[in-house]
Formats: sequence, structure tokens, C-alpha cells
Amino acid sequence: MAEKKIASDTLRENGTPNGGPPKLYERRDMYDEDTSEAIADHVSSILEILGEDPSREGLEKTPERVARAYQFLMHGYALDPKEVLQQAMFEEAYDEMILVKDIEIYSLCEHHMLPFYGKAHVAYIPDGKIVGLSKIPRTVDVFARRLQVQERLTLQIRNAIDEVLEPLGTAVVIEARHLCMMMRGAEKQNSMTTTSSVSGEFDEHATRAEFMRLIHATD
Repeated sequence: MAEKKIASDTLRENGTPNGGPPKLYERRDMYDEDTSEAIADHVSSILEILGEDPSREGLEKTPERVARAYQFLMHGYALDPKEVLQQAMFEEAYDEMILVKDIEIYSLCEHHMLPFYGKAHVAYIPDGKIVGLSKIPRTVDVFARRLQVQERLTLQIRNAIDEVLEPLGTAVVIEARHLCMMMRGAEKQNSMTTTSSVSGEFDEHATRAEFMRLIHATD
């Protein structure tokens, strides 16, 4: 799958049958049939090993559904975060903090392939270049839609922004809940994991304090 270039960022209008309301946008070219078939075969084998019957009515289509779900959940491998950011870069003299907060994150823990989910807060201080605001959440998704650990995800987002925009500083905070700790193992239902990574001017206490105040401010 990583070898294939997936244009999951491409959207198109698509009507629905029977005169129903239109499905406004649909991701294209995200699924590869050969990959789906290979994954589905393995899922069928896993179900059999666990004592289930993959041919019974409730599970008959499950391997194919799981295959498509995995391709969606891990389509970030085929996307380039640099290309995402470079699609909407502009020269601008603005040199104050730009913050995009409460970006929803859904990812898969690489240790148990169980979901973790939460929010990312991303800020940077431009040095002559800004990026379209939607590209920040899209960059987060590029890395989140892979097998991950939260610590690496935090660093990857910061490093991508630093490398492409070359800002005066970048800051990323992720707050997430991990089902691998909630459903199994420690079985702690209310725990929250917070990770952060900063560079440049965010290393300064006052700038970092302003960032933390803004991400926790309530409307």
C-alpha cells in the first residue's frame, strides 16, 4: 500500500440513488482491490483461528469490510505531508502566533492496533510564509492515519511544519485516550495522555505559556 500514490485528498460531488440527498464529497482512489483481497484473506483466517465461522451470515462480508477499513485508517502512508503543506503556501509579513486547536485525531496504536483518539493543538510563528489553515489539520491526518505512538506523532507534525514553512517556532500538543489501555491491560477508563513538542521561539517561557493559555481557553 505504501508504494501506491493515493489521492485521498481529492474530493468530488456524488449523488445518491433513489432521489436521496446528495453525498457531497467522496474520497477517490483510496482503495486498492488487490490489497483488499489480500487483507480479507488474512482476516478470514484470523476469524477461523479464534473459533468463528467466516461464512456465517453476520460475518460473511466482515473480511472485506475490515480490509477497506484498514486501508482507510492507514492511508497516510501514501501521502506526503510536504506536498500537503506546499499546496497552499503564501508570502505574508505576519509574525505573530497562528494557532489551530482542537483538531480531532483518530489513529491506531502500533503495539495492539487499537485506536487512540483525542485532539491536537498546533501553532507556529511565521517567518515570511504562512499556510492555508486547512492544511494544518490535513498534515495532522497524514501522520495520524498510520500505525503510531502518540510521542512520534507529536514530533512528526512539528518537524513537517518546521521543515516546510521554516517558521520562527512551532508547537504541538496532543491529548488522547488510548483504547489499548482502556479496553485491556490497565483498564483505566478516564486516563488522558498528553504529549508536546516545541521548537524555536516556543522554547521561551513566555511564548510557550501564551500557547498553553490559548489552547485551554474557553469561549
